[in-house]
Amino acid sequence: MLLDLFKKKETKREIVINVERLETRVAVIENGRLEEFQCEHPTQERLVGSIFKGRIQNLEHDLQAAFVDIGLKKNAFLHYWDMVPDDDSRLDEDDDSDRRPRRHKLTNEEVQKRFAPGTEIVVQVTKGPISTKGPRVTASLSLPGRYLVMMPDTSLKGVSRKIGDAEERRRLKKILDRLPLPDNAGLIVRTAGQDANKRAFVRDLRSLWEQWNMLQKNIRTLKAPACVYEEPDLIERVVRDWLTEDVDRVTIDDEESFNRIREVASRISRHAKKIITHYDGEQPIFDYYGVERQLAEAFRRKVNLKSGGYLVVDETEAMIAIDVNTGRHRGKGSQEDAIVEVNLEAVDEVARQLRLRNIGGLVVVDLIDMKSRKHQNAVYKAMKHALKRDRARTNVLQISELGLMEMTRQRQESSLLSQLYTDCPYCKGHGLIKSPLALSVDIQRQIAALMRKERAEGNTSVELQIVVAPSVLERLRTADEAFLVDLQRQYSGRLTFKSELHRHPESFCIADGQTGTILYSVGENILS
Repeated sequence: MLLDLFKKKETKREIVINVERLETRVAVIENGRLEEFQCEHPTQERLVGSIFKGRIQNLEHDLQAAFVDIGLKKNAFLHYWDMVPDDDSRLDEDDDSDRRPRRHKLTNEEVQKRFAPGTEIVVQVTKGPISTKGPRVTASLSLPGRYLVMMPDTSLKGVSRKIGDAEERRRLKKILDRLPLPDNAGLIVRTAGQDANKRAFVRDLRSLWEQWNMLQKNIRTLKAPACVYEEPDLIERVVRDWLTEDVDRVTIDDEESFNRIREVASRISRHAKKIITHYDGEQPIFDYYGVERQLAEAFRRKVNLKSGGYLVVDETEAMIAIDVNTGRHRGKGSQEDAIVEVNLEAVDEVARQLRLRNIGGLVVVDLIDMKSRKHQNAVYKAMKHALKRDRARTNVLQISELGLMEMTRQRQESSLLSQLYTDCPYCKGHGLIKSPLALSVDIQRQIAALMRKERAEGNTSVELQIVVAPSVLERLRTADEAFLVDLQRQYSGRLTFKSELHRHPESFCIADGQTGTILYSVGENILS
């Protein structure tokens, strides 16, 4: 009954594409609400899914991993159990999956013998560089098509686990058995292959073989390190991965890209080609569809809920922490019912935020405490339901005794927040800077220490110049002026102050007033 809150009536699903010289953005809108978002910069290399001919740089037995030069600034990270392709590592090949079960593990001696430093190896990127870490790669290659994933050097055939209907799975397995495949390639049907006919699979397989033949040619001719296969750009991936039967319309604002996406879509079906339209309005396309406004709201630390509650999202190095608050929500029933309503709405919004921000790793949701196990289970099921639409793999645990919901979300690339934003030059990403009061205390402490030192060395006339940010100088001239006058009188010194407009608020320096020699500084040493 509680889950009925999240059942949609009739859903109008649209894809809106904004193409510019330096950025391509794609938004999925359902009944006017932004549900998914991706952006790509054409000038940057597409890593996840791309295949490289690399060279082993060094082996780290303690880490059970090799570092591979694939031509990037940072060497790629390759686990020992990912160095040899095997069927076990591909059992969950579907959509964007990158799971590699650790079943086929080489010993250190085998690795040293077969993959000594300098050995060439062909690997595929499963996770892009994040923060200080280089990309993660595997030797188990896969080429995703519209309906199929082709896997060279394996005999595995299967159907995505996301297709649950037993009769449909049997039909798809029969089609797989009849497809013309050589012995050295395996296939898995993607979720998009559900209800597709045999002709669509044959057409998709033909395209995959063309890609594989080109890849093999590049492996033979290119010198390591080199990229031998690059994932298609975002425009083509929209058709391959996002253009499903439930999409009502695709709108794109660039005429050249419009013609290209129609040509790609025509290989799928006439219907797919017909629903693609060109937008040429005066207003920017994301403004026209209300995407720009929703994007601005989505990336705020505080995310408001319709009920009056709100989320606070903090993205840290170790995990994503999300706090749920009731805010202004009061509810019409009991307090417990009001709490459940906010928690149900919150988990639906949390799932949406994870998709929009493309954040992953460990996620901890601090829900509002619920006493009833029945209510806890309802919220847990609501989260599982909301996560079903996520292309990334997720795993969510039951709510703990502390009211925490812990989950993991597959992370392949840096979050959208880290791609679009940079750390504040003032707070360096902390979100906080010292108050003028705290800085005034620090400055007075250092002034007193320097004056005591000068007097102990026999200097009876101490003159100091202090350079600070304007906000700090305002504090020194007003609230703390009497304390500074006392300091001058106590140590028989003379203090002069100067502000610099571009100085960091936490930065200050103290110099000898006669020679200009800097005696103490914090942050930038600016003294003019």
